Amino acid sequence: MILFKRISDLQTHLQKLRQENKTIGFAPTMGALHEGHLSLIKASQEEVDITICSIFVNPTQFNDSKDFEKYPITIDNDIYLLEKQRCDILFLPSVNEIYPNGKELKQLYDLGFIESILEGAFRPGHFQGVCQVVDRLLEIVQPDLLFMGQKDYQQIMVVKKMIELKNHKAKVIVVPIFREPSGLASSSRNMRLTNDEKEKATAIYQSLIFIKENISRLFFVEIKQQVAEMLMNSEFQKIDYIEICNAETLEPLEKYDKTIKLVALIAAFIGEVRLIDNMIL
Repeated sequence: MILFKRISDLQTHLQKLRQENKTIGFAPTMGALHEGHLSLIKASQEEVDITICSIFVNPTQFNDSKDFEKYPITIDNDIYLLEKQRCDILFLPSVNEIYPNGKELKQLYDLGFIESILEGAFRPGHFQGVCQVVDRLLEIVQPDLLFMGQKDYQQIMVVKKMIELKNHKAKVIVVPIFREPSGLASSSRNMRLTNDEKEKATAIYQSLIFIKENISRLFFVEIKQQVAEMLMNSEFQKIDYIEICNAETLEPLEKYDKTIKLVALIAAFIGEVRLIDNMIL
């Protein structure tokens, strides 16, 4: 694996690879890598000639500065995992390298409806920061395929919208959620959970299973009430949302319609850690 910290060095190398007609896959991450991230690398390796992973903790997508300060940094282990997985290239830039003219948002991305609901409602400015950094990374890497995990369902829709707005050539490949044996979705935030909290956090997965099994049998309002009780009984302290939406538009729905593809999404706090998860219904 080759590690690049400077954009100019990375782009010089990529130019040579493109002259050799190599296809390029890209998995942007914020580090603290786990099996979910590695599943993106594996998916890329199956599709393209060269796989690039970036590690950059983007300060502009944290609407809570405390959350940014607490984000786990495990760079030595990250490098070890990527080398073990035989990733071709690691791009490890500094904040100044990504934002040489300052971190302030230079443009607003017209994301429409999907920016104002769910994560957007509870984390104002978050998706503008996500678009800013992914836009920048795509300008730098110019991959053929962009690999993203389904766990960040709304974020994928936002990035697709940004790619459309900015005419990037990258095609988004969505990789299924990687789950621990308990069903808990792999997440860097899981590192901040105690063993007891981690065990109780599986209630999110159980809640999604409950929604899937009862989606055509119960009223949505009743389903959400029961899920809220399940989470609170498992010692979740706060629930941001439990929602059943149109999987294509993220429009929240109130009743079952078998002609519409659905997705259930949950965000809730256990201890000080905010967890999100989703399931296609």
